[in-house]
Amino acid sequence: MRPVWIIDDDRSIRWVFEKALTREGIAFKTFAAAPEAMAAVPAAPPQVVVTDIRMPGRSGLELLQTLKERCPQVPVIIMTAYSDLENAVAAFRGGAFEYLAKPFDVDHAVELIRRAMHQSLRGEDKFESDTSAPEILGQAPSMQEVFRTIGRLSQSQATVLITGESGTGKELVARALHRHSPRGTQPFIAINTAAIPKDLLESELFGHERGAFTGAQSMRRGRFEQAEGGTLFLDEIGDMPPDLQTRLLRVLSESQFYRVGGHQPINTNVRVIAATHQDLELKIKQGLFREDLFHRINVIRLRLPPLRERREDIPLLAKHFLQKTAKELGVETKHLSNAATKYLSLQEFPGNVRQLENLCHWLTVMAPGQDIEIRDLPPDLRAEAPAQATDWLNALQIEVERALGRGEQGIMSELTRQFEKALISRALAHTGGRRIEAASLLGLGRNTLTRKIQELGLEDRPEKAD
Repeated sequence: MRPVWIIDDDRSIRWVFEKALTREGIAFKTFAAAPEAMAAVPAAPPQVVVTDIRMPGRSGLELLQTLKERCPQVPVIIMTAYSDLENAVAAFRGGAFEYLAKPFDVDHAVELIRRAMHQSLRGEDKFESDTSAPEILGQAPSMQEVFRTIGRLSQSQATVLITGESGTGKELVARALHRHSPRGTQPFIAINTAAIPKDLLESELFGHERGAFTGAQSMRRGRFEQAEGGTLFLDEIGDMPPDLQTRLLRVLSESQFYRVGGHQPINTNVRVIAATHQDLELKIKQGLFREDLFHRINVIRLRLPPLRERREDIPLLAKHFLQKTAKELGVETKHLSNAATKYLSLQEFPGNVRQLENLCHWLTVMAPGQDIEIRDLPPDLRAEAPAQATDWLNALQIEVERALGRGEQGIMSELTRQFEKALISRALAHTGGRRIEAASLLGLGRNTLTRKIQELGLEDRPEKAD
């Protein structure tokens, strides 16, 4: 394994790293200046570089830039006693693995080095192969049913109502329905009826004539005319005002409409796809949505499952969004560890796929290094324990990750000991110290239980007669 390079003009800092890395069994080399280190690169590139920013001669940021040009896969940890916004931004823009402010905790510094070494040893390509991603991702049975429905509708021009919680991808599905329909080469026009004020929504949908109202200085074509021959996607149709529901019903029934202030009917040939996160049947009972309009738009209903109903898709989606965001930002793709992936798969994600995409963008920008661990997730997400019976497994995974990060040895033996101790202690407490009963509940023989009690130091608990 190649050595870790420590570059700092401060002898005491180099000494601290020398002692810590020797104790951890990590090979290293130290340099007092950047030019000295750069001269050694051609002969034997480092595994990881830890460098100060302010040094005589060349600065750590200059060194970072040169290293990224010559050895782009070598992680660089930037240290400084002058921790400010400019230095931090410059370090990360330059491709630093992490920014370490002095004075620092030695154990934390060693942990960062281990993580950087892990990334370096993986030896992955800078960018993963850029294969064209499918329009919508999903391997869960519920998503396969969505794909089947889109396929069945590929030769249809029927009106479709897409239902699902916010963030489940209703517009993506609407675009897919349009793209794979006979109208696929014609316009796809989307409008969110909840995002436009009531007074403007009518004009947005149907257009207006010049002078129709104050400020209407010229004729304007509405969304129906813009979508002629293609598809009009009406998002959040449950929020449409009642009077506009009436106008929309007339358009769907008669295939013609009037611009605001107009007197000449305009024929329309548009496929309507509507979407909502609301219960329209309930809104009908409440008198807030027209039942006849509901039956007009509910020709084919397509329900999108929330992310919590398709947890097996979370790893696939997260990987896709991390790759997508990295490409957009022009940076290396980050990767979720197994523990972080399992942790995310246990979350509820009330914002669904949109929330997961936003999280992956946050991780691409904010997470240190290329390997994302549970501790790298946003604090609010880490604070939310999944309300499932698998909580203890998640807690165990977190503890394992921490132990690995600290470089501990014999992790399995120690955690197994703690696990058995907790099981036996609780079983004895439950039975009031009666060992035969406790052994039966645990599925152990009495002699085995007695031996484990001795091995685990639980002898101080008095045995009671069964």
